[in-house]
Amino acid sequence: MTPSARSLARDEQAAWAAAVAGDRDAFAIVTLRYRRELQVHCYRMLGSLDDAEDLVQETLLRAWRRRETFRGRSTLRAWLYGIATNACLDALEKRSRRLLPPAATAPADPLAAPPPASEVGWLEPYPDQLLDEIVDEEPGPDEMLVARETIELAFLVSIQHLPPRQRAILILRDVLGWSAREAAEAIGTSVIATNSALQRARETLKDNLPRRRLEWAR
Repeated sequence: MTPSARSLARDEQAAWAAAVAGDRDAFAIVTLRYRRELQVHCYRMLGSLDDAEDLVQETLLRAWRRRETFRGRSTLRAWLYGIATNACLDALEKRSRRLLPPAATAPADPLAAPPPASEVGWLEPYPDQLLDEIVDEEPGPDEMLVARETIELAFLVSIQHLPPRQRAILILRDVLGWSAREAAEAIGTSVIATNSALQRARETLKDNLPRRRLEWAR
């Protein structure tokens, strides 16, 4: 750990101690640096920028209410990601399907051919200028993960075909690089179930992703 990283960790610990004691300003300061990447995480889960922002708000609300439960066994970042993942799963459970507003689509033509199964009409692209707020900072593992091909629409379309828990596990394992144990603890399941879900998710993606997806530009 570099001296600047150690200083940041100390500052974060001090701010979090104040947050646990009830300091809302300290809580806002310590969580601000994770806000954009949490939005990207929720966007991957939901495919909607507006919904992702709502879920970030819900994540921070849950984190504030549960702040005393963070014991430092993981990083604060990982703890927040776990809360965000479960908030997204709760939201996906409530909406079995997404209803498009009338302004978003033209009236259906009963004689028109159905769209390809790989198309998701309501999927919203993630604005590059928002992604730049993360990847243009000092290079590091977290920023590189965000800058990878997993923000591409082709990837987002593909993972929308996955059941919510498979989607969450795939993102935690293959995008964020979490271990099976970490992913299992985050969503409250077993390591065996996590590995099984990941295998099924990967098999589904093979049918939907281009072979050379690692070469995509942002």
